[in-house]
Amino acid sequence: MHTMWKGTISFGLVNIPVKMHAATENKDIKLRQLHKDCQSPIKYERTCPACDREVKNDEIVKAYEYAKDKFVVLDEDDLDALKKEQGDKAVEIVDFVKLEEIDPIYFEKSYFLSPNEGGGKAYGLLRSALNDTGKIGIAKMIIRSKEQLAVIRVYENTLIVETIHFPDEVRQVKDVPNVPEASKTAKEELDTAKMLIEQLTTTFDPEKYTDDYRTALLELIEAKKNNEEVVVGESKPKPDNVTNLMDALQESLDKAKKNKPKPKPAKPKTASSKKKVAK
Repeated sequence: MHTMWKGTISFGLVNIPVKMHAATENKDIKLRQLHKDCQSPIKYERTCPACDREVKNDEIVKAYEYAKDKFVVLDEDDLDALKKEQGDKAVEIVDFVKLEEIDPIYFEKSYFLSPNEGGGKAYGLLRSALNDTGKIGIAKMIIRSKEQLAVIRVYENTLIVETIHFPDEVRQVKDVPNVPEASKTAKEELDTAKMLIEQLTTTFDPEKYTDDYRTALLELIEAKKNNEEVVVGESKPKPDNVTNLMDALQESLDKAKKNKPKPKPAKPKTASSKKKVAK
């Protein structure tokens, strides 16, 4: 597993040398754009509209647009010095909180942490302390030139860092358009909706969920690569246009009851299990 960052995690006077590894991977299928006539990949060039020519990398500088067409040019040396100053800081856990206190909207990306040389004992100490207290750590760190707020917690016996958004990065819900105000809900509709939720409730099993589109796209690519005949599957039937909310709820409930797997019958007790332990 590729090491993407090395540093230390500190809480109090305890320092833990760690390595960080990406915990997830993007499995989107990337499609290239080709010229239809000759099947050549399309190139994208960086051009300057004022000079009307292609611009090389060493001619490009970074800048901040503080007003329309007004820029502050940022020197690369200053940016590098700022990155080093921030990047040299340890990941300091500043608070410990309960995981359920953080709304999922704040979570961004996950990284595994492994102990670096000499960090095994302190790593195990933090892991045990987090497990026993049921708490998670809130820390700040620099990842790819950006300061991140992060959560440090235990995931299947491994410490994991999950970057979370700063509060000003989460948009205000009051700005969401067309959200209905609180309205009185008919008791019959609410009761039926609760029954439907109950019928569809199960234990979360991540292996149950698959990316059907990605699988179908890979099969299509493989078939075309082998010059095989492409058979497009039948599209799923569209749901009926039920305009009455109660009718839609009841129809959904009936379908859920019909499709819900029946519980497996309990295994008969063996003769040995029926024996009582003598006192």
